[in-house]
Amino acid sequence: MSPAAAARPERPRRTSRLRWPRSAARLAPVSLPLPLPLPLAAAARGAFALALPLFVGVCTGWVMPSVIAAIGALWGVSQDGSDPYRVRVRRLGWTGVSSAFGLLAGELALRSAESAAVTGCLVAAALVAGTVSLRGRIASVSGMHLLLGVTIGTGIPVPGPWWQPPLALLAGVALVLVLSAAPWLWRRHHVERAAVLAVYRSAGDALAAAGTQDAEEARRRMTLALNHAHEVMAVHLTPRTRRRQQTEVRELVRAFHHAVRLGEAVTALVWEARPLPPALTGVPLRLAERLLPGQVSAPAPAGTAAEQSVPGPLDADSPGRSALAALWAGIDEPDAADPTLRLPAHTWPGGAARLRYAVLLAGCVLVAHLLAEALHGPRGYWLPMTVAFVYKPDFGPVFTRALHRSAGTVVGVAAIGAVSVAATGTYTVIGVVAVFGALMAVGVRHHYALATVGLTAVVFVLLDLLGDHRALYGTRILDTALASALVLAAHFVVWPDSAGHRALAQTEAAVAAARRYHDVAPEAGPAQRQSLRRTAYHQLAQARRAIAHARGEPVRPGRSLADWEDAITVAERLCDRVTAQVVAGAAHPRR
Repeated sequence: MSPAAAARPERPRRTSRLRWPRSAARLAPVSLPLPLPLPLAAAARGAFALALPLFVGVCTGWVMPSVIAAIGALWGVSQDGSDPYRVRVRRLGWTGVSSAFGLLAGELALRSAESAAVTGCLVAAALVAGTVSLRGRIASVSGMHLLLGVTIGTGIPVPGPWWQPPLALLAGVALVLVLSAAPWLWRRHHVERAAVLAVYRSAGDALAAAGTQDAEEARRRMTLALNHAHEVMAVHLTPRTRRRQQTEVRELVRAFHHAVRLGEAVTALVWEARPLPPALTGVPLRLAERLLPGQVSAPAPAGTAAEQSVPGPLDADSPGRSALAALWAGIDEPDAADPTLRLPAHTWPGGAARLRYAVLLAGCVLVAHLLAEALHGPRGYWLPMTVAFVYKPDFGPVFTRALHRSAGTVVGVAAIGAVSVAATGTYTVIGVVAVFGALMAVGVRHHYALATVGLTAVVFVLLDLLGDHRALYGTRILDTALASALVLAAHFVVWPDSAGHRALAQTEAAVAAARRYHDVAPEAGPAQRQSLRRTAYHQLAQARRAIAHARGEPVRPGRSLADWEDAITVAERLCDRVTAQVVAGAAHPRR
């Protein structure tokens, strides 16, 4: 589809490549997410989850099961998150089940003493992991940890009954699950509430930036906050869940729907490009305080009694102000039936792409295993394990991931080498594991290289406790570099344009959604209009992320990511204009 179609009402003929007029180039920078706060609670969970199994093992003498449990906790910390509790439980639950099953399969293959069984188990696990990984986030996590479990099971001989290591690994992941989901008992919907309140705060920021050069970027940040709130609240917005909602959830759903309407009014005000008085810029926080009393830490000052009923000076020439005033005036009225705002269906890669990735992953694992056998003998699990971590195109650019993995391994090896000189006592070692576990938990949310530093250091300590006392500092750096080079060679030689194809598909879908909003919204009812607008902005944000992903990987000559980015910018401005004109009550958007 020609992206220039987003700027004019005529429906264009579909073409195979997006093209924008050069006059549309370099319109605006890519919108960046807000910086994340330091996750102190997650860091504490990571430290405790890794230290507790080792402490119990030292006190009871069950060192081997406790170390395997710590490995499970390590993988659980890597999948801990700040998303809704039910999502955490599902992700961590599948992490535990898949990794325990993989460890069992790998352990049985290793105990068979047949090298063909070990190789076959690794290749089969890689094929399964690759097949399911591109079907969704939880499926991808499950596939990766299935392969990781098989890698550890085939590479580390563990004495004792065959059923003990999988149960110990599952117990370690379960410990992280309990720690992560425990706050549900006393702040059940904290994540949803924070996401909804973030929309109101970002809406206030957008109003404060109206009429300035930062207005468009501020509107994008509000849209990103609204997209995140929509994803977090999606499970509560279906008709099936409405019938059994608790009072707190009903208040959150009501606040979210008002946030959607607020987003429409704010977009119109930003489009008007006029500076606004403080009485208006403080309205979003005052709305949040009325909808969710006691949840806003610093609401805007209410002012006089007149200002309590009217959010600011009205202007007949400003439809955006009138829409904001109408929203304020109707906030206490009985709610009509809110529309079911469904998230747009995510388009996953097709069967051919999944098959290609599965074959490439299996081939990389096979070559890494054979290379490890040649270099290190039967315990060379680090090479295939690194392949399992690095070759995740759905987690981000493969090149960037490989680079960060290598850099994090170098720093992690240097850090644990320096610390091991001073860490001689058993409890000191446990303390070191706790510190690096906390570092990993922070890195999971902020930077993959930082997470790799923590993971590398912890793995060195755990392997030493398992009896592997070999001096492997230089070997692990070399293995990581070899595995990363193997993945990059396979991915970029055989499948060099995968990220570009995904970015193009996402951009075309986003432009089509903006086009549909442009065509249908002027004559649509409020419910359909809100649904069309949410779909368009959500897909535009997804397209921006896909392009940012593609920037980290090579694309064929002739594909211009900058042009695609400009296409998205023009489509966003089209959506802004349509929103402003619909708010103004125009029958059709003016050209």
